[in-house]
Amino acid sequence: MSGANPPAYNSRQGFGRGGNNKNNPPKSPAQAPQAPQAGAMSNSPSLTNSLTMDNLAANDPDAPKYFFQEKYAPLNVRGNFLTLCACPKNVELGEWLAHQIVEQYRLLHGMLQVIQETNSVTGLPICNESTCPTMSAGRLTYTWLVDGRAAKISAPKFINRVEKWIVSKIHDPVMFPTEKVNGIPETASMRDANGTSATPSSATPTDSTSPAGTTGASADEWIGQSSGFPQTFYKDCQGIMKQMFRCYAHLYHAHWLNPFWHLNKHDILNMCFVHFVTVAKYYQLVSDKEMEPMQPLIDLFIKQQRVPPEALSGGHWAQQPAAN
Repeated sequence: MSGANPPAYNSRQGFGRGGNNKNNPPKSPAQAPQAPQAGAMSNSPSLTNSLTMDNLAANDPDAPKYFFQEKYAPLNVRGNFLTLCACPKNVELGEWLAHQIVEQYRLLHGMLQVIQETNSVTGLPICNESTCPTMSAGRLTYTWLVDGRAAKISAPKFINRVEKWIVSKIHDPVMFPTEKVNGIPETASMRDANGTSATPSSATPTDSTSPAGTTGASADEWIGQSSGFPQTFYKDCQGIMKQMFRCYAHLYHAHWLNPFWHLNKHDILNMCFVHFVTVAKYYQLVSDKEMEPMQPLIDLFIKQQRVPPEALSGGHWAQQPAAN
């Protein structure tokens, strides 16, 4: 990438973090806290019917939200994610944000794979047209912009299109002017060649304001300029993170019990989500209003300082008001 300072860094590949930098998320702990109907997964018809009911109950906006309770919100890590979030002094901010976007998509993709597993009895994925006819998060339903109009589509279709859209952004040599992507998992979206032209509703937000210092003193200065990123790069990052948040909101509201609790992967989901929220708040990539469907859990993680104080109110911009 032209102008990039540290030559050893590739925004798509990341800096390398050792054993956890894989397509598959880390394994969950052997024990899970007590909660209603928790147990090991199997392919028995009775359990399949039970899990289907779990899904239908989860999509009921009045169903209990166990994931908002502290006893059901464990993390299998200590400390917080600030060290993985803050931009190193010797790294250009555009390069670092590109790395963060790719990393957050990698983590989200791992969680989405959990709900895309096909049940051997029903022949359907856990998140399907019947269990999730809309992309919901409690009482909120997300829409997709089709032919200039907001349309309600099923959660699996919505998620498929979001993944396809994000991957297209990462592979776009204009938005991400780097060499060929390595390490990005092949998704169903990437294999989908249906040629849909729909884009996420509000994919590039127009209702958010850029924090102080993000665009520089004039229109000729912007984040990532010295590394070859386009002037719209920061706004595009906001759009990508916004759509990723909506996927997390659906995972919790519709699938926390089935499959994450039943598979004992709820703590991994929490770990990925806390990491996401820390990055989103530190760089003001997702608005507080957009985060409202998950606010009780975010407040819990803030109370526990899992989301560190430095990340609140746009920690990066507060600490580096003159950053490009």
